[in-house]
Amino acid sequence: MPIYEYQCANCGHELEALQKMSDANLTQCPECRQESLNKKVSAAGFRLSGSGWYETDFKSGNKKNLAGSDKDKAAKSSAGDKPAAPKAESKPAT
Repeated sequence: MPIYEYQCANCGHELEALQKMSDANLTQCPECRQESLNKKVSAAGFRLSGSGWYETDFKSGNKKNLAGSDKDKAAKSSAGDKPAAPKAESKPAT
């Protein structure tokens, strides 16, 4: 359930309410008891990052990871440029 923020137009009191999306807006201020609560517009309190289903959503161009920094990308590309370690020769058993 989302958390909604409200502010009273009468006394300025602010509050958060955990409500279903289908619930009616709150109207009565718990502080001054007036019918003057207004729902505020606020940003979500989380960020989607890392790997997951959203990793491929809303990509632009040929970018593979929009959440990664340039430093992370440089570390990954330099690690991929190193040659593989030579394999030890195996001698047939006698």
